[in-house]
Amino acid sequence: MKKIAFSICLCVALVSCGGDKQNADTKNTQNKDAQFDQYKKNFVEELWKVYPGWASSQGYHKYDSVLVVPDEASRAKEMAFAKANLDSLKSYDLSSLSDNNKTDYRMIGNQLNSISWSITDLKSFEWNPSEYNVSGAFAEMLNGDYDAADVRLRNFYLKMANIPAFYEAAKKNIKNPTVEHTQLAIDQNLGGISVFETDFQEALNKTKFGEHEKQAMEATAKQAVDAIKGYAEWLKKLDNKTPRSFRLGKELYAKKFEYDIQSGYTVDEIYQKALKHKNYLHQKMYGLTEKLWHKYLSGTHIPDDSLKAIRMMIDKISEKHVQADSFQAAITQQIPVLIDFIKKKDLIYIDPSKPLVVRKEPDYMAGVAGASISAPGPYDKGGKTFYNVGSLSGWDKAKAESYLREYNYYILQILNIHEAIPGHYTQLVYSNQSPSLIKSLFGNNAMIEGWAVYTERMMLESGYGDNADEMWLMYYKWNLRSTCNTILDYSVHTKDMSKEDAMHLLVDEAFQQKTEAENKWRRVSVTQVQLCCYYTGYTEIYDFREELKKQMGDKFDLKKFHEKFLSYGSAPVKYIKELMLSEMNTSTN
Repeated sequence: MKKIAFSICLCVALVSCGGDKQNADTKNTQNKDAQFDQYKKNFVEELWKVYPGWASSQGYHKYDSVLVVPDEASRAKEMAFAKANLDSLKSYDLSSLSDNNKTDYRMIGNQLNSISWSITDLKSFEWNPSEYNVSGAFAEMLNGDYDAADVRLRNFYLKMANIPAFYEAAKKNIKNPTVEHTQLAIDQNLGGISVFETDFQEALNKTKFGEHEKQAMEATAKQAVDAIKGYAEWLKKLDNKTPRSFRLGKELYAKKFEYDIQSGYTVDEIYQKALKHKNYLHQKMYGLTEKLWHKYLSGTHIPDDSLKAIRMMIDKISEKHVQADSFQAAITQQIPVLIDFIKKKDLIYIDPSKPLVVRKEPDYMAGVAGASISAPGPYDKGGKTFYNVGSLSGWDKAKAESYLREYNYYILQILNIHEAIPGHYTQLVYSNQSPSLIKSLFGNNAMIEGWAVYTERMMLESGYGDNADEMWLMYYKWNLRSTCNTILDYSVHTKDMSKEDAMHLLVDEAFQQKTEAENKWRRVSVTQVQLCCYYTGYTEIYDFREELKKQMGDKFDLKKFHEKFLSYGSAPVKYIKELMLSEMNTSTN
């Protein structure tokens, strides 16, 4: 009896000690988190002093009047900021932080290391003249409604005064630039002049400024235009006998992938996965081609070459498309259809208070992508989200027809899923609601693009398009596009893939129209790694969802998965996965 009683007392004592220790550990974690939360707050405030333009783009308008001159002094300031904060991070024990703060810690560290590496190793400020383009930031000030027009215009005026110095510094920075980035810089800068010549003047005419103040603003605008034109002319006349190749090279590419993508896979692993997935998609597409052949091409012999057969079927189905002058209107009309489907299937909550505006792509954005989303930052949660649509105005008939076949009746719907609902627009609305400002500010491109690609498949799996074989065939073609983006980007920048081989991949194996393929070649020649975001993020998200479905069985809820996944903001998928699994384990223990 005494032994039993002693054993019971011992157990109680151990439980009590364990409970005390657990409570102490919890309090210690809370204290460390409170300290780290204060550090993050101070960090962000200092970040905006170094990067005021970035602050403005995120809806933080304290430094709207500041335009940083990109000279050696500004880069030294960036380096000092990165070094000081990397040292600050070392003072925190990662294991003592909450799961949420562990992720923020890693994302801050990644951002700081990326800043240092970009200045010391990548040095794109020397060879990429298109980095120097002020028009977009100024256009956002005119288009915004976050403050009174007179306040925004005065900040515009003060910021504009530094434009001549900005471009003088750019000229001093540039050494042996790539031909491709030089031409892009010329096109985009000249395209953005209208912001200062036309848009600013129109906004100024609507204000009640005094005549003297207006004249001063107009004179400064003219100086800004002269500086932009002067930069473009300087680039045109630049004696660049040994231009740098636009290809990044294997070592720089791998490091940029590591910082930009933050994947659980290496770039070589993703490349190999993409090659295998390309073959899988070809098999699925050929099966659908055989199934649809009698419906569309009954009088034609099906080729022995499966890729040729697929191409013939795609070409036939692609004849169904909108007209050039109604391209943007068709996109606008499809948005409410997508919203109604999502509500009917209960796939994810769409906040009706967050406006989405379809608009013609501004000239200063032209030359990289034909469709994109411009979303408000986390400080401007009530702002408008713009769906930018490239214009076909001025295109010759053949080029326009090629483009419209690429974005045919079926693929245009998939494009809208990707760019708008429930793709980028929806994800970015959720990201701005995330309690972690760090995850919103340092949004991971692979997660953002991966989510958009994931939703394409998810919508079709949920019955969008009535499971039509044509829709699935075009979906596989579209998914092949994301897959081949990775193959193309990796091959061009690390394996010296020629334009001829790239066109073969895009036209013959990815079944893209020539115009689309030409545009993609231009894009891969002026960007690096970004084209890998789509397939990498999609693969990680889809694999994670399927893993959870197996674990949870009948308890898996697709809507809850979507909303929980997006609640963590735009963090790398590998960290979201950690957080969700950790939360699930905590709730079941």
